[in-house]
Amino acid sequence: MKRLDFVKQSSVLLTGLVFAKPFNIIIRSKSDGPLIGHGDFKYRVSYNWGNLGAGHPVKDCHEMVMDRKKRIFLLTNEVKNNVIVYDRSGKLLDSWGHQFPGGHGLTIHDEGGEEFLYITDHELGEVYKTTLSGKILMTLKHPKFHGAYGDCDKFKPTETCIGPNGDIYVADGYGSQFILQYTAKGEFIRKFGGDSFGEKYFKQAHGVTLDTRNPNDPVLMCTDRVKTCFKIFSLNGEYRSSIQVPGAYVSRAVFDGEMMYSGVCFSALKNHMLTYNAGFVTILDGNNKVVSNPGGTRPTYKHGELLPMVQEKPIFKHCHDVCVDEDKNLFVAQWNAGNTYPVFLERV
Repeated sequence: MKRLDFVKQSSVLLTGLVFAKPFNIIIRSKSDGPLIGHGDFKYRVSYNWGNLGAGHPVKDCHEMVMDRKKRIFLLTNEVKNNVIVYDRSGKLLDSWGHQFPGGHGLTIHDEGGEEFLYITDHELGEVYKTTLSGKILMTLKHPKFHGAYGDCDKFKPTETCIGPNGDIYVADGYGSQFILQYTAKGEFIRKFGGDSFGEKYFKQAHGVTLDTRNPNDPVLMCTDRVKTCFKIFSLNGEYRSSIQVPGAYVSRAVFDGEMMYSGVCFSALKNHMLTYNAGFVTILDGNNKVVSNPGGTRPTYKHGELLPMVQEKPIFKHCHDVCVDEDKNLFVAQWNAGNTYPVFLERV
C-alpha cells in the first residue's frame, strides 16, 4: 500500500467510520499498517487478512481457534456461514453453519487424537459440540432441565472450556453469571459464581479458559468483564484470586506458552465509563503482569499497582478474541466492527 493511500485510510479511521477496504486487493502475507505494541511484543498491522467479500459475509467476528493442521476457524453470527475456515495466509478453505444466530464462543479440544469444536449460542441459549466439519454431536440445553436453574432464570452462554478429565465448563456471561460444570457426556455437576459484587461472584462471566501453565495445578481463568478483571478458580469452583486489568473490559483469556492474551472489547476513556470503539489487545506474562497493549496505552505499574489502560490508537473497535500462531503472530476477531474481517498483527 502506498503511503498516501495509507494516510487517507488512517484519516477514515480517525473519524470513527467503518474500516475501509482499499483497492479490493487482499494482502495476505505482508502487513503494511502501523506498528503497535510495547517491549518485546510489537506488531505490524494488516487490515486485509481474510477479506472474502460478499460471497462469505461476517457480522460479528467473535472467536478464532487453530487446529493441529494450522487451519484457523472463525466463528461469526452471520448465518450464511457461521464458521469460516482459513489457512494462515487468509485463504478460504471451507465454510459451514447456518443455525447459530447468536454464535459467540468457540473452543477446540483434542479428545484422544481427534479434535472437536464447542460452540455457544447466546440467542438460542444452547451449547453445541461439533466435528470440525460442523456435525452436531451433543447439545447442552437450558440448565433448568438439570434442575440447576429455575424456569425463569436466564441462560445465555458465552464461552466454554474443557478440563483435563473432559469436564465441560460453560460461562453464562449474558445470562445468570454462573460457570456451570458438566461431565464430558453432558451430565450436570455443579455451578459457581452468580450475579453479585463479591470476589467469588461475577457481573459478566464473559469467558472461561483452562490455564495449565502450572501442570501440577491446572485452574480456570474466568473473565469478569464488567469488573475489569480475570478471576482464578479451582477446577471444583473454588475462588482463588483475581488479576486486575483496570480500564480494560476484557474477553476470554488465550494462552500460548507462559503468555496470556485477551481482546479488550471496550476501555474506560471518559470518567471511568465503558466507551464504545475503544478496544485493544492486552498481553500478560507468566507472572500475570501486563507487558504490552497493542493499540492501547503502555502498561504502567506504580507501587505494584497497574494504572488504568485505555485505547491509544484507533486501530480496533471492539476486540473480542485473539488467536496466536506458531510464529507468534496474532489474529484479532472483533465484535461490532462494521462487518469487517479479523485484523492480522505480524510480530516484529
